[in-house]
Amino acid sequence: EAPASPLPSSSPPDAEGANNIGRNADEFTDPKVLAKIAAGEMSETLSKEDVKTLQARLLAVKSKWEKERLNIEATVRELENRIEFKKKEVATDGKNKNGEASDGKDEEEEDGKIEERETIADTQLLERSNYIPLRLTLEERKFLRLVTSALEVSEYTDKVDISKWGNRAKRIYAQLKEICAILSGLLVACDYKAGQKLLKNDDFKDNEEFFQYMFELGRRYKILNPERMRSAYGKLIYLLQDSQDEEIQEMMEFSLVRPLMSVNRFLTEKKMTKMLNDPLLHAATRVIHEKGKQRWEIERELQQKRRAYNRVKDKYIGMGGMKEEDVELVMGSIADNNYFLKFNRDPCDEMIEYLKSKFNPDKVDGEFNLSIGYGRGGARLNHDHKTQYYFVMQTLHLWRDILHDFYRLWFLAEDDLLNPKSPYRLRNTGQGLNRVQHSPNIGREMSRIIYTARQKVGYWIGSSVVHLGDHNVPNAFMFIDKYTQISRILNPICITLRRLEQVLSEKPGLQKYVQDTFGGADRLRMIVLSDFFRHGFDGSGADNFFDAGSCIDGRLTSAWNWCSLIHKKPYYPVFQMTGFASFDGQF
Repeated sequence: EAPASPLPSSSPPDAEGANNIGRNADEFTDPKVLAKIAAGEMSETLSKEDVKTLQARLLAVKSKWEKERLNIEATVRELENRIEFKKKEVATDGKNKNGEASDGKDEEEEDGKIEERETIADTQLLERSNYIPLRLTLEERKFLRLVTSALEVSEYTDKVDISKWGNRAKRIYAQLKEICAILSGLLVACDYKAGQKLLKNDDFKDNEEFFQYMFELGRRYKILNPERMRSAYGKLIYLLQDSQDEEIQEMMEFSLVRPLMSVNRFLTEKKMTKMLNDPLLHAATRVIHEKGKQRWEIERELQQKRRAYNRVKDKYIGMGGMKEEDVELVMGSIADNNYFLKFNRDPCDEMIEYLKSKFNPDKVDGEFNLSIGYGRGGARLNHDHKTQYYFVMQTLHLWRDILHDFYRLWFLAEDDLLNPKSPYRLRNTGQGLNRVQHSPNIGREMSRIIYTARQKVGYWIGSSVVHLGDHNVPNAFMFIDKYTQISRILNPICITLRRLEQVLSEKPGLQKYVQDTFGGADRLRMIVLSDFFRHGFDGSGADNFFDAGSCIDGRLTSAWNWCSLIHKKPYYPVFQMTGFASFDGQF
């Protein structure tokens, strides 16, 4: 069916405008007259105001028609490509490579080859699955709301860490019982039958499994969604940390902590870990990247992904007692991890590509020199252009590797926080009262990641000290929370630079502003990048000169500091015009 023609109407656009200036409308609908007016040849018969008005209207109509012409050409090209693709599909439909009739097996084999060729089987999936949390079911999400509601109304840390009344262990015990009581009451209000069954047992210890399940849901959901539960998760992890103390466990007579449910653990219970070695699983859960592709190419990849998804479902439903929802849960959890990497790790790759393509470490551009000097522009480091180039490069690689293994780091962080053999100390770190605790698991993993980043760049610039268990980063919870900010810093910058050309093409006034103020879109992009690569990695932002510098955490502090000053930058209006609101999400 032929689409409706997007061509503009052939009726003259400015007949109404002619009436507005008191002339005969028929005179201004004549193309020859309009051409003369546009050329300024009828200035003697019209006033200057009339001529300017008509010329402005003609230019507006010309611009509108030009945009519609370009849209029509793009639509025609896309339709031609899709028609060509459909012709090839029709020509080979129901036939194998030799042109003979096929029973469908050849098509499945070809699909399998395409999927395996375009998406190489993830050989690390078996290891990664140990640290991919299982997605919550609809029933579990109902219980999650109970947990978050109970934590939102709780003042646990205020009453335990700040209040001084009574014995500390008794305060912790009283608060834990209060939260368990709130959870029980909310369950009764939400599901009376389930609540009635729960309250048959007068003692909380008889419902140990229920409370472990509820708190594990909150922990699992937070790892899957780092931007959620930004205040409730802190209370949750701290109350579980206190519940692991031997004295508290003797008073409670049960534990509130159980291992997180991961994809690997779920499949191990079903005795179906062989599913993780299936190449089709990767094809069914991969991310479709739309950059640089036409619509028909994206649709083709989506069809291949959908076919792989259905084939995995058909293959494993019924095996090992796996139900349809179980297979979908596993694939959905792995897909969640892949999309997390896209939106958190890939901005680091994009910034690395900008650094490589726009700057040369061996060639110094006078205007876009990356060198920084101690004391200049707030910098606390002293690097020439080449040194700063590699300093930024290794930092971006470090951030990328951290985000690539972020789920693993979060699992290890919780292991450190909930380790009963590693007690914490309450200490005023200069940023309020904090729980200072050693984090050996995170420390070892960070040493491995730093070594990997050093191998990529070739050598290391600056300090490789990782602050853990001190006044800078008191515990593993503070550490993991710091690195959830990387995507919030890099994503707005990447989106602004990516959308710059599109916004300028849609808004001629903005294009003129950028040209007059910054010398064009390419120069504006270089100004933003060079400023970020200089002052986003200059060691600034700490409270004093002793805590600032080139250490692992100091690099992120410098980027935070640059973000806090974005409103003072001359290019800030351009950020706003491309849709930028802030570097932080909603609490």
